[in-house]
Amino acid sequence: MADVLRFYGLHGALLGLGLALTPLAAVAEDVLVFAAASLTDALDSVANSWTETSGHRAVISYAGSSALARQIQEGAPADIFVSASTEWMDALEATGDLRPDTRRNLLGNSLVLIAHGNAAPVTIDRNLDLPGLLNGGRLSMAMVDSVPAGIYGKAALTSLGLWDEAAPLVAQSDNVRAALAFVARNEAPLGIVYATDAAVQDEVSIIGTFPADSHDRIVYPAAMTAQSSSDQAQAFLDYLSSDKAREIWRSFGFTLPE
Repeated sequence: MADVLRFYGLHGALLGLGLALTPLAAVAEDVLVFAAASLTDALDSVANSWTETSGHRAVISYAGSSALARQIQEGAPADIFVSASTEWMDALEATGDLRPDTRRNLLGNSLVLIAHGNAAPVTIDRNLDLPGLLNGGRLSMAMVDSVPAGIYGKAALTSLGLWDEAAPLVAQSDNVRAALAFVARNEAPLGIVYATDAAVQDEVSIIGTFPADSHDRIVYPAAMTAQSSSDQAQAFLDYLSSDKAREIWRSFGFTLPE
């Protein structure tokens, strides 16, 4: 009888342990993604589609690419990084923080000048009167020395000879979605963001698109991190380039590599 009781006691304990481990196993199968803030709506939609298809879940943390890259370099347990520029992906590759042979160019975008509400379009060239358009207000941009949208914006203004007069008027934000929000709330009359950001915010309008040759080509690279521990990370990374995902990216206004 004692042996029987010991058997059932052990069996019950194992069942209990199995039940306790089940939620942990589900969490372990999640894919932790660090992604540029400008991807928020589109990547959420892609992740939801992947969950419906695979039954697995992607947990996504959005911020400026620079902040996310630094967190990964400091040991943050991200499985996948999707940057809004090649520069920060290059930085992670240089420090050995990327899984070899997983990097690929995922998306492209364009850079636009936005205004609060409906506003008349302008031609963005060397004759653009930014101080006049701002009329005492601020030009909302992401951080111009670290966040990709801000870097592209500064480069575009510089190439057009507009940066020197614009620089004192710039209000900088931690990421491009924060820069978008300032204009949406009418706390800044104008802002520089990606076209896809403006498309998801009803309170702003695009009044001009920066010439493509005024800044480096906007590329979103994606890769697995060296410290990834998720069995599903490669599958999710591959899904980002699937036909279904490409359909979603296009619907949000992103361009796709050839």
